[in-house]
Amino acid sequence: MPDFVGAVDQGTTSTRFMIFDHDGNEVARHQLEHTQYLPRPGWVEHDPTEIWERTNVVIQTAIRNAGITAADLAAIGITNQRETTVVWDPRNGRPYGNAIVWQDTRTDSIAKALERDGHGDLIRQRAGLPPATYFSGGKIKWILENVDGVREAAEAGNAVFGTTDSWVLWNLTGGPNGGIHATDVTNASRTMLMDLETLDWDDELLGVFGIPRAMLPKINPSSHPEAFGKTRASRPTSTEVPIAGVLGDQQAATVGQVCFTPGEAKNTYGTGNFLLLNTGTEAVRSEHGLITTVAYKFGDAPAVYALEGSIAVTGSAVQWLRDQLHVITNAAESERLARTVDGSDGIYFVPAFSGLFAPYWRSDARGAIVGLARFHNDGHLARATLESMCYQSRDVVEAMEQDSGVHLDVLKVDGGVTANDLCMQTQADILGVPVSRPVVAETTALGAAYAAGLAVGFWQDTDELRAHWHESKRWEPQWSDEQRAHGYTGWKKAVERTLDWVEVE
Repeated sequence: MPDFVGAVDQGTTSTRFMIFDHDGNEVARHQLEHTQYLPRPGWVEHDPTEIWERTNVVIQTAIRNAGITAADLAAIGITNQRETTVVWDPRNGRPYGNAIVWQDTRTDSIAKALERDGHGDLIRQRAGLPPATYFSGGKIKWILENVDGVREAAEAGNAVFGTTDSWVLWNLTGGPNGGIHATDVTNASRTMLMDLETLDWDDELLGVFGIPRAMLPKINPSSHPEAFGKTRASRPTSTEVPIAGVLGDQQAATVGQVCFTPGEAKNTYGTGNFLLLNTGTEAVRSEHGLITTVAYKFGDAPAVYALEGSIAVTGSAVQWLRDQLHVITNAAESERLARTVDGSDGIYFVPAFSGLFAPYWRSDARGAIVGLARFHNDGHLARATLESMCYQSRDVVEAMEQDSGVHLDVLKVDGGVTANDLCMQTQADILGVPVSRPVVAETTALGAAYAAGLAVGFWQDTDELRAHWHESKRWEPQWSDEQRAHGYTGWKKAVERTLDWVEVE
């Protein structure tokens, strides 16, 4: 058995390849950002060809940095930004335009029409999701209706859909020359098109959206030794390597945080925040604005489900400070700037750039900074930006406790933002529970590696994976109950100011 497992982590702002050893330790990585296209207000796009090219480069570079060859990899896993939608021509691999990113809100009118026409309850019951701009089904429908020639091509078998895992997988396994068109249950569960019980595409939902079934990838388990094929020796490895695991990024982080027992939860801090609670083999329906999703499915074992609170803008709010306002030059500087003041001193930043996701689901909301006085400066804005991540996470935790009855004793956290000590301390203060970061904070890639390694026998079982989890740092709450209640009351008032800001057809 080779000594390492690799993972492609195709995220919203960058693509990386990470290599792990048998103890789950990082051996090497390489990461490249890709361009964010913002052609109109509310529109967010990526170039699929750029993403595939960057995937090639990061795999080759990480292998070289590790001083190994592709033959030293037992398997490769793929994890990805989930709902981002790519439609391409399988004859030549050319996309029919840019990918529509999960943050994109151009499908507002489609989501509203689904609700208005009485399809909302069907989608909630069958797919576990509310009709929203977030998910892939509306994006496919928009492409079919608005990009010339795509519907005709789809009906002729010359236009296929995939989230970015499918796009990367198809290219890695040969592209036009026999590439595998597949996805896994976690990504399929984010489309509004999969039945949560049967784990297959639902013909009634496909009819509601007007999507030809032939466009869609085959749905596989998240971990399987053969279902996803092998890399072609020229794409981009020098030898064939099994691709044995595929997981949407937040489900991959759940696996990386070894949340294998019902009641265990993790929160990932990336472009957005995503809090998942393992509910076991039962799909729990939310009554408080959360999503019912598939957490993972390992081989022939039953699927494991989760409740999820999805927050659209957290880390990308820091990116906004950097790229649009130019008040910082890199993400790490946000902590230094925020530490120049003792607190946000009454200002709140609600970064509803793409509306509000869980638990509100309000596409009519837009970003707002409230409570400003002339006294406030860029340090207060940086502090309020960090607090906005933490308050949005508290909104989700409150909803999760109402749905599940589970009160968190500790919040496991991961993702790039967890390197910000001030933000993590603030999260503990706002929640009133300890916050725990593992040694390997990039658990998204680790979870994809775990899924792939389990499939090929590199790791024997989930108990072995649990033994690899170690805490790196813990933050204990420091705020008083009064301070915590006062801050959250102000946050709820600020959220109210963002609602009903844009007209939705």
